[in-house]
Amino acid sequence: MTKDGARQGGKPPYAAREGRPFRQEKKAEDRRGARPPRTDGKRPDGSRPAGKGPYHRPRMEKPIQRGMAKPAPRDPNAPSSLSRRVALDIFEDVIRKDAYASLSLDERLRSVNLSQLDKRFCASIVYRTLENLIRIDYALSFFLKDADALEPKVRDILRISACQLLFHDRIPDNAIVDEAVKLTRGAGLEGLTGLTNAVLRNMIRGKDEIKWPDPNEGPQALSILYSVPLWLANKLTEAYGPDMAREICAYRSESHYTVIRPTLTRYTDEAFEALLQKKVWESEKGVVAHAYRVRMASDIGRDADYLAGNFSIQGESSMLAAQAVDVKRGSQVLDCCAAPGGKTAYLAEQMRGTGRVYAWDVHEHRVKLIQAQARRLKLDNIRPAVRDASVLKDDLAGMMDAVLLDAPCSGLGVMDNKPDIKIRATEEGLRELTALQEKLLNTCCQYVKKGGTLVYSTCSMLPEENKDQVKRFLESHPDFAIDPLPDGVGEAFQRAYTDCGLQLLPHRDGVEGFFIARMRRVK
Repeated sequence: MTKDGARQGGKPPYAAREGRPFRQEKKAEDRRGARPPRTDGKRPDGSRPAGKGPYHRPRMEKPIQRGMAKPAPRDPNAPSSLSRRVALDIFEDVIRKDAYASLSLDERLRSVNLSQLDKRFCASIVYRTLENLIRIDYALSFFLKDADALEPKVRDILRISACQLLFHDRIPDNAIVDEAVKLTRGAGLEGLTGLTNAVLRNMIRGKDEIKWPDPNEGPQALSILYSVPLWLANKLTEAYGPDMAREICAYRSESHYTVIRPTLTRYTDEAFEALLQKKVWESEKGVVAHAYRVRMASDIGRDADYLAGNFSIQGESSMLAAQAVDVKRGSQVLDCCAAPGGKTAYLAEQMRGTGRVYAWDVHEHRVKLIQAQARRLKLDNIRPAVRDASVLKDDLAGMMDAVLLDAPCSGLGVMDNKPDIKIRATEEGLRELTALQEKLLNTCCQYVKKGGTLVYSTCSMLPEENKDQVKRFLESHPDFAIDPLPDGVGEAFQRAYTDCGLQLLPHRDGVEGFFIARMRRVK
C-alpha cells in the first residue's frame, strides 16, 4: 500500500459500491471510540424516535453469523433419547419391581409414541442387559467401586449404558455417554452426572483391558461370562458335567423366529403352507410336526388370520408335550395347569372338537386367557375352570383317559428367550417348586383311569424338577409305569427318550429346554 493509502496497482483502500461515493477515512477520535455521546434523544437529522430516551440502534435478537455451518441433522437411524428412557423404566420394572420383561415392554411401548426402529432398540437394550447382567456388573466393577452403595437409578443407567458399550457396535461411544448423562440429569440427579460421565468414559478407554475369567475355570467363570447365577452354574455342572454345562450356559439363539401351527380343525399342513405363501413372512418347517418357524412377522398377534383363529402361536417343545398325550377322539382329558391355553387348544384340535378337555388354573385372570383362546379358535369341547389342581376333586377321580400336568417350574429351559428368569430364579424358590410339583403329581395321577395316560412336563433343565421327580413318583406309585412316546412324535425325540423321560436342551436339540415323561396307569 502507498503512502497516500492507495493499494498497489492503483486500487483505493475501499471498493466503491454502485451509486455511492467512496467511504471516507474515520476520524481519529472515532477510531479510538471517543465519539461525543448524544444526550438530546434526537437522530442526526433532528428527528426523534418513538418513545423516550436517547437514540440507539435497534438490536437484533440473534446476530447474523456469516459463514457458520448449520447443525448436522439428527441421524434418522440413531435411537432417540426417549427410547432409552423407556428402556430404563422397563429395566427398573424388572429389577426393582419383579415385573415380567415381556409384559412391562408391551405395556410401556403402548403408552409412548416411538418409531419401529426405537421400539426395536428399546427391546434390545432391555433384553441384552438382562441377558448379560452379571457380566456387565463384573465389567463395571473395574471402573466403579462399591456399586451396591450407589444410587439405584444411577447404577441402572450405568448398566444399560455399559450394555451398549459392550454389545452394541453400531452406536458411537460418545453418544452413549451423552445419553447416559441426560438420563441422570433427567432423573433429578444432577450431582451424579459427573460420576456417570467419568465411569463410562473410563470404560471406553479400558474395556479392552478387562480381565475376563477362563471359561474352563469352573462354575464361577460360567456365572460371570454367561450371566447365570452361581448356584445355577453349580447345579448344571453337577448334572451335566463341565463341558455340557458350559454349552448350556453359553447358548444364545441367533435365529429370531416365531413358531406357529395351523388350527388342525381347519387346515392340513399343505393347506396351511399355501396360506403362508400369501404372507410377506419368511417361513420354514420346524422340527416338530405341524410347527412352522416364521420371520419378518411384525405384530403377528394382530394378523387377520390369527385373529380369525386360523393358526396359533406355540413353542415346539410345548407342542411336543401335547403330542405326547396322544389323545383319541371322544376322550376325556384333563389339562391341570392349563393357562394360557396353548396345549389345551392343541389337545382339543387333535380330538377334532369331540370329547372334553377340562382346563384348570388357580388364577381367574389366567383362566380368562384360556376362554379367549377357545373363543378365537371356536373350540366348543374346552371346559375352563378356576381350580387348584393340588386339591383333589373326588367326583373326577379315575374318570380321565389322559391327564397332562405341565407343572409350575423354574422356567430355566427358556432363559435364552426370557432372560429375566435368571434374575427371578432362586435356590429357595426351586425348593418350593419341587415340593409343589410332587404334590401336584400325587394328586393329579388320581384322575387317570386304569390304562390311561399321565404326561408330566416342565420347561426346565434341572434334574430336581424332572427325572428326579419321575423316579420318586414311580417308586411311590407302583400302579404307574413309564410309557414310550407315541409314533406321532419325531424319531429323533424317541431315540433320546429314557426310562425317566425326555430332556430337551436348546443348544443340542434346537427347541426350548423342556422335559416330558409319559406314564401309563397299569393297575
